[in-house]
Amino acid sequence: MKPLSLYKRLLKEYGPQHWWPAETQYEIIVGAILTQNTAWKNVEKAVKNLKERDLLSPEAVSSARVATLESCIRPAGFFRQKAERLKHVTSHFLGYPSLDAFFGRPTSLVREELLSWNGIGPETADSILLYAGGHAVFVVDAYTRRLCERLGWPHGSYEEVQSFFERGLPRDAALFNEFHALIVEHAKRYCRKNPLCPCFIACARST
Repeated sequence: MKPLSLYKRLLKEYGPQHWWPAETQYEIIVGAILTQNTAWKNVEKAVKNLKERDLLSPEAVSSARVATLESCIRPAGFFRQKAERLKHVTSHFLGYPSLDAFFGRPTSLVREELLSWNGIGPETADSILLYAGGHAVFVVDAYTRRLCERLGWPHGSYEEVQSFFERGLPRDAALFNEFHALIVEHAKRYCRKNPLCPCFIACARST
């Protein structure tokens, strides 16, 4: 089975996922940082707290006390580290006239800058690029690697897995967005550490 065939199969099974669940570009960026090393349900609690305190804009986060941010994002874990990270990342975004100005540059330049910021690795950078900036980069996470391993696909380095998907798919941000969300959904339902999907995997390998 090739990546595009898997995409069509998952889309037929689960339907559109409407991911990333956020109201603004900046909220997506905040979510991408907060979801590091925690479950999304915890991020939702933290984002809800930030919304209630009107702390979901670059200007608000920049001027907020670190202790206030820590209190709001405590449900997401590593709250001290993530509060400092939010402050640091936000200061960089405020150096541009707007988020559109930041993202409206070539993908390679935006990605290079994101990766130069403390605490931003490939997965977080690509999540920000794809979901907040609309750049066609494929996001690779633990779910993606797990599925790849079980399908007999490349599952080594981040770059190896990303290249495999990007070579096997049309270069389309909307498709990358939907495909990654579908992989996450399938992994949560069936492709767990102890898989509940032996038939799916067997069929996929024989297709």
